[in-house]
Amino acid sequence: MASFKTPDALAAHLTSSGIALPLDAQLLPPERSPFAQPIDVAGRRVANRLAVLPMEGWDGETDGRPSDLTRRRWRHFGESGAGMVWGGEAVAVRHDGRANPRQLMLTRDTAGAIGALAATLRDAHAARYGRDAADRLCVGLQLTHSGRFSRPDPGGEPAPLAAYRHPGLDRRTPHLRVLSDDELDRLCEDVVDRAYLARELGFDFVDIKHCHGYLGHELLTARTRDGRYGGPLAHRLRFLRNVAEGIRTVAPGLAIGVRLSAFDTAPFRAGADGIGAPDTTVETPDDFAFGRVRDDDPDAMLTDARDVLSALDALDIRLLCVTGGSPYYCPHVVRPALFPPSDGYLPPEDPLAGVARHVAVTWHLKRAFPQFVIVGSGYTYLQEWLPHVAQRALREGGVDVVGLGRMMLSYPDFPADVLAGRPLRRGALCRTFSDCTSGPRNGLVSGCYPLDPFYTAHADHGRLEQAKASSRLPGRRG
Repeated sequence: MASFKTPDALAAHLTSSGIALPLDAQLLPPERSPFAQPIDVAGRRVANRLAVLPMEGWDGETDGRPSDLTRRRWRHFGESGAGMVWGGEAVAVRHDGRANPRQLMLTRDTAGAIGALAATLRDAHAARYGRDAADRLCVGLQLTHSGRFSRPDPGGEPAPLAAYRHPGLDRRTPHLRVLSDDELDRLCEDVVDRAYLARELGFDFVDIKHCHGYLGHELLTARTRDGRYGGPLAHRLRFLRNVAEGIRTVAPGLAIGVRLSAFDTAPFRAGADGIGAPDTTVETPDDFAFGRVRDDDPDAMLTDARDVLSALDALDIRLLCVTGGSPYYCPHVVRPALFPPSDGYLPPEDPLAGVARHVAVTWHLKRAFPQFVIVGSGYTYLQEWLPHVAQRALREGGVDVVGLGRMMLSYPDFPADVLAGRPLRRGALCRTFSDCTSGPRNGLVSGCYPLDPFYTAHADHGRLEQAKASSRLPGRRG
C-alpha cells in the first residue's frame, strides 16, 4: 500500500485488478467532513463516525481482571478521539469460554476491575477532549464464549466446547465436546447476568458476539444439530433471542448490539508454496458455512445475513457491526493483510479484494436495512488511504460508523488526526505485519511490536522474533 503515492495511483491499481472499491480523491475539510457528523447510538448523541473495534486481548490477569498493559490500551482508546468504542475487547462470560488464559472475564468477582477499566477509558477521553465530550462517548462491552476455540487454562491447551460436529473443523479442534441444550440454557443465563453487570458498571450497550467462529456464530450454522438450538433458523437463533429477552428483563434500558460474521468461507490451509487455499482434505458442505462467499456477489452470499437481520429487527435490535469469516480458519477474509501471522498462510488474493468485500457487504446490508446503525470493519489494510475509502462510504450512506481495529494498536491517535484534518503520521500507520496476532498465538502479550516503541522494547519482542523465524512461510516477508 505504501507504494501508492496518490489516490489516482491506487484507483488505477483497483481498476486494473478488477477490484470494485470506491474512494474519494480528496478529503473534505473538518467542518464539512462526514467523519465529524454526530449520530444517535444507544441513547447517546455520539460526536463522530469513528469507532474502536474489539480485539482479543492476551494480557489480562489469570483471574480475568485487566493488567497494566490492558489499562494502557484502553486509556489509548479513550484518548483516540473516536466517538464510539464497540466492546473494547472480547470479554468472556465465564472461565470455560476464554479464548486464552489471559483473556478478560466478567464475573461478580471481576466486575469492579472491569468497571474501573471503563472509567480509565472515559477519564482519558475527558482529560483530552473535555467532560462534555466524555459524556457523549458511547462505550459497549463485547460478551463472548469462545466455543470450539476455547483455551482457558494456563498452558493454553485447547478445551473446545462446540455447537455441533463439523466435518472440517473437528480435525483442527480434537477432543471437543458438544454442549447440550441444558448447558446452552445455563449459558444464556450467564450472558444475561453479565449484561446486567455491564449496565451496573456504566456501559452503554453490550455486544452479543456472533462472529469469527466463536460459539454464537457457530450456532447460526447448527443446521445439523438436534434439539432446541439446532435445525431451522428459529432454533438456531434461540440463544440470541433468549439472551436478548433476558437482558430486557434484568437490565432495561441497556442497548444490545451484535457483531456478526455476515459472510464466511470453507476452512483454508497453507499449500506447499505457503499460499492459502481451501482445505480440500475434508469436504465441507455448504450447510456448514454461514453466508458462503460466492464469486464476491454480495446478494448471493448474504441470504443468511439478511434472514438474521430481519430477526434482529423483530427483536428491536438495530445496532450491528459487520465483519466476516474467522481468524482461525480463514484469516485473510476477516482481516486482509499482506503479511500472515506465524501460524497462517500467504494471502490467496490481493488484500484489497478482501477490503472491498467488507465494504461491499456492509454497503449492501445498509441499503437493505436502513433502520440499523451499522459499524463497518476491515479498513486497516488501506493504511494512508483509509480515510479516502471510508469518507466515500460514509458520504454515500454505505456505512454509519467506520470501525478501526489493528490500526488502534499502532496509531491510537488516528481518529483524532482524521477528525482534525491533520496529515497522517506514516510511521505510525499499521502495515498489517500481523505481529499483534503472532504474539498471542505464541503465548505472548498483545501489542504492536514493530511500530509501538513500548512493545519494541518489551521482553516479548525478542521471543516473538524467534517464534517467527522458526515458522517462516515460503516467500514470507516481515
